[in-house]
Amino acid sequence: MKLLKKVLKVTGIVVVLLLVGLYGLFVNFSSPKSDVEVLEDFENAWMKPVITHETFNGYSYRKLAIVKDTTLTTLVFIHGTIGSCLDFKKYMSDSLLLSKVNMTSYDRIGYNFEEKNPVQESIAFEAALLQDVTKKLNKEKTILVGYSYGGPIALATKESYQKIILLAPAVFSEIEPMPWMLNFYKWKLTRWLVPSIWKDASKEKMSHRQDLRKFENNWKQNTTAIVSIHGDSDGIVPYENSLLLKNQFPKEQFTLVTLKVAGHGLVWSRFKEIKSEIINQLH
Repeated sequence: MKLLKKVLKVTGIVVVLLLVGLYGLFVNFSSPKSDVEVLEDFENAWMKPVITHETFNGYSYRKLAIVKDTTLTTLVFIHGTIGSCLDFKKYMSDSLLLSKVNMTSYDRIGYNFEEKNPVQESIAFEAALLQDVTKKLNKEKTILVGYSYGGPIALATKESYQKIILLAPAVFSEIEPMPWMLNFYKWKLTRWLVPSIWKDASKEKMSHRQDLRKFENNWKQNTTAIVSIHGDSDGIVPYENSLLLKNQFPKEQFTLVTLKVAGHGLVWSRFKEIKSEIINQLH
């Protein structure tokens, strides 16, 4: 009996230490990186981004920009929830893409390093921020690339661009799922366990469905040519989003690219196919 108690005690301690360790890794992995850490991520890249800190409506946001030739098209990446400017590091480090385009990525408000401001929970605000990000760019040579929550931000813009590329866009309220993990934020008893960046992501996710209702019947007002790339096995932002979106646009304006057996992490898991499609859209 004593041996059993000892084994259970040791097992309990090991399990607790493992859980604490995993939680620490989760917090560290989720937390936005400093400028120094961001540049370290591009240490072996062919070209390194220039980091600037811009101001919009009294809010500061971080922007990464790689400008090789001002006559080239610029890709502007818009991250989702949760996310950061580094979500597109693989694209911004790719030598083939770097030979063909300039690239810009930015942290939305609430997702900056050591952020003191909360997420804005407003697609309208995000679209205005995007306009600030692109204000010095030639819109006719700018392609917006919006991933997940970044999709409706790109669609909500009132300006015309060379093209909009949507990656698993979350654009319709009725099929917006609410993951069970949000309960950790909803329940006061467990909220303290949720890292601050995930608290902001949870707030944004919970308000997204209601905010979408202000826009979802009017996506067709966007006049830019649109390509939506979506996985048919996406359990976080259902593939049906892109199917419904296709019905709002004339066929000459909207193209749907379906990635078979791809989930919501397609930005990383299906990099080669997405990169190829981006290059196709440059012609």
